[in-house]
Amino acid sequence: MNDVKSDVPYGTLDLLVLKTLHTAGPMHGFGIARRIEGMSEANLELNQGSIYPALLRLQQRGWIESDWGTSENNRRAKFYRLTRNGTKQLRVEVENWERTMSLVQRVLGATK
Repeated sequence: MNDVKSDVPYGTLDLLVLKTLHTAGPMHGFGIARRIEGMSEANLELNQGSIYPALLRLQQRGWIESDWGTSENNRRAKFYRLTRNGTKQLRVEVENWERTMSLVQRVLGATK
């Protein structure tokens, strides 16, 4: 296991949040962050300074919506869910990520 925590590359957090909400359904911000960390096998560490600005940005773009509810530990929490536009944007983000990965792989292969 790697002891070094990775930073999320710029622009990738939006994709990870959209995919998490698409897969898991509505969740509160803390739950989203913990799920992403868990899926990364603890190689990513998300804090409030990264997850909540991302959620606000996604909400302002109309890709997610939120409602107040009660968390599993009986606290008031804002729950986020994907919108129809968010589902469309998720497809765009995945295509962009795959295109970027392909480009990087081509460049790395060409430098051998």
